[in-house]
Amino acid sequence: MTLDPAIAARLKRNADGLFCAVAQRHGSGEVLMVAWMDDEALDRTLTTRKATYFSRSRQQYWVKGETSGHTQYVHEVRLDCDGDTVLLLVDQEGAACHTGAATCFDADLLLADTDS
Repeated sequence: MTLDPAIAARLKRNADGLFCAVAQRHGSGEVLMVAWMDDEALDRTLTTRKATYFSRSRQQYWVKGETSGHTQYVHEVRLDCDGDTVLLLVDQEGAACHTGAATCFDADLLLADTDS
């Protein structure tokens, strides 16, 4: 697999060749998780519609849900205006977070409106 050169030319990568990927629930817009991708992970995601990320700690690719069953079917992939982040609009099966939580943003509320 090789990422389309027109897409690759628009990406801004960090020193490790990675860029940020944000997974958002298709339909509701709920932010599920943040992970890392490189060109290969993005190409695999675009080709298969299975969210594929790059693990910095294991230095390998991983398909979300491959071992847990908590898969992400990718409806859309969008590139942000700076080219350093992609947004994946996904159908999430099961928990998105490795802790078993629905999202990676369920645990620590740092600020909230008191008027609500």
